[in-house]
Formats: sequence, C-alpha cells, structure tokens
Amino acid sequence: MLQLLRKIAFPFSLVYALIVHLRNFLYDTGVFQSKSYKTPTLCVGNLSVGGTGKTPMIEYLVRLLDGHTIAVLSRGYKRQSKGFLMANANSSVLDLGDEPYQLHKKFPEITVAVDTDRRNGIAQLEALVKPEIILLDDAFQHRRVRPDFSILLTAYGHLYTDDWYLPTGNLRDSKREARRANIIIVTKCPEVFSEEEQTLILQKIKPLPHQKVLFSKLEYNNVLKGEGVEHFELSTVKKKHMALVTGIASPGPLVHHLKSLGLQFEHFEFGDHHNFSDKEIEQFGNHGMVLTTEKDYVRLKGRVKNLFYLEVAHSFGSEDGIYLEQIIKSLI
Repeated sequence: MLQLLRKIAFPFSLVYALIVHLRNFLYDTGVFQSKSYKTPTLCVGNLSVGGTGKTPMIEYLVRLLDGHTIAVLSRGYKRQSKGFLMANANSSVLDLGDEPYQLHKKFPEITVAVDTDRRNGIAQLEALVKPEIILLDDAFQHRRVRPDFSILLTAYGHLYTDDWYLPTGNLRDSKREARRANIIIVTKCPEVFSEEEQTLILQKIKPLPHQKVLFSKLEYNNVLKGEGVEHFELSTVKKKHMALVTGIASPGPLVHHLKSLGLQFEHFEFGDHHNFSDKEIEQFGNHGMVLTTEKDYVRLKGRVKNLFYLEVAHSFGSEDGIYLEQIIKSLI
C-alpha cells in the first residue's frame, strides 16, 4: 500500500524537486546568502530522510576530538522547547529532542545545544562557550550556514544516487548537492564487502577530485545496558523471548544482527522519532524483557520495566579510519 501511495504521489515529487532546485539555484547565484563563521564548523548530514547513521557519526567525531572544547548544534527534532537551548543537568528529552539528549547524557563533558536557526545557534555558542569546533548535526541542507567541512552520509543499499525526491522517494535535496561534500561516507556496509562492490559504488557516486569516499559498517555492542541494573551480554538472553521496539528510520540492520545471534523477539516497529503512547507501551511493556535502540531508550526510560538498549557505532577499515582521524583533527 505504501509503495502504491508513493507512486500516486509522483506529481507532488516533481513539484518538490522544482522547489529544491530553485532554492539551491538562489544560493548558488548569491541571491540567498550563506554565512561562514570564525569558529571551525563541521557539518554531518545526508540527502535522504533518516536512516544513514548521523548520530553515531557525531559520536564517532566526538571521540576523535577528545580533549578539545566541542559543541554539537542540532535543531532538536520534535522537541517541545523553542529557540536556542543549551543542555544542562536539568534538561529532559522533551527539551532537547531524543538525539541531542542522547548525546548530552553520553558525553556530559561537551556542549550540546539545539536551535532551528543554525546561524543564531552558532552565534550563541561563540558568545557563551567559545568552542574550538562546532559539529552541525543534520545540517547538510541548511545552506544559510557555509560550514568549513562537510561529511555526507549515504547508506549501503539505499544510495542517494539510486533515490528520488519526496514523497515518491526519500530524497529531500538534489543529488547534485553532493558536490558540496568534502567526504562521502557509505554507511551500513555488510561484513563481507568486496573491492568489486566498492568499485561499483564509486562508479555510481562519481566523486569529484576534491572528494574522498569512505566505507563504514555498523558495529553493535554485545552488552545490553539499562537503568539501575548490571549490564550483561546478549549471549545470556538467547533463550528469552523479548520485545524489540524501534522508532528509527531503518531498523533492518539491527533486526538482522539480532537474528544472526539466534535471539527470539517480537518486533514492534514505529516511525522515526516516534512518541510512544501509553496504549502502545501496553502492547510491548508486558514482555519479560524489552530491547530497544539507544535513541528510543531515552524516550521510553521510566515508562517501561526491564528496558534495555544496545549501543551501535561506526567502524572503518584501517586506512579509512586513519584518513578520517587525520583530516578531522586538522580542522582545529
């Protein structure tokens, strides 16, 4: 049914594409102005809606920049607050949104702020924090800011080169805009990934001379984590039937990973950034164990008993990892 609706919506996708191209044309010709800043800015984003691993990539960069004064600026999608807000000890997931709140709790030593107006957010951070670098989360399409460096993410099996505009496809920006990226990272690559496959992807992406294409896979922690309990390994729960709850854009890799380990679970799948109702929680909350993603955990914590999450991180081959570390550290 969804695929049928997407096909029916094709005329709307043409209108959307026209608007996207016009907007980019106005920025390219200088009618709309992009602004640069004194503080180095590093943008992480994509051309499609969700599912490329932006938050794990921000976490990866935070770890690379350990020891520096870092600020992360996000729009705080679906938060209930307004304007510029800097995370503090009293901040909640409702104030910041799920992903910024997750970053704040995981890395309390860095500054996490939210603002739909990226220009105002950067100005506030420069005045209040004076960070050495600002990581712009999900900001590739926000052209009012001209970042010093841009990382574009695209998922293996769902490359932006094979996609089409919303609502028929998942593209929210023109494929042509990939030219603004300094690095293009193909995320969620399979464990077995041949050089021939890499070559085929490179032929699709057609990187420009100034661009480098890197490949990463998702690496799941083998330890379950939860509130007020000892952490334990996944292997110890193989015989338990649990609920898996996901409110992310692309749960496929997680589902595949858990099944490959022989885990038994009932999957309750919801849309990205889903706000869980009490009725929905009743559907899965009575299971002996509820497993979820780290992003969903911050919205379900305190509302579900026996709730656990599994951390996930990007993993690069040695050459790609070294290159990324060197180029990122050179920005400061």
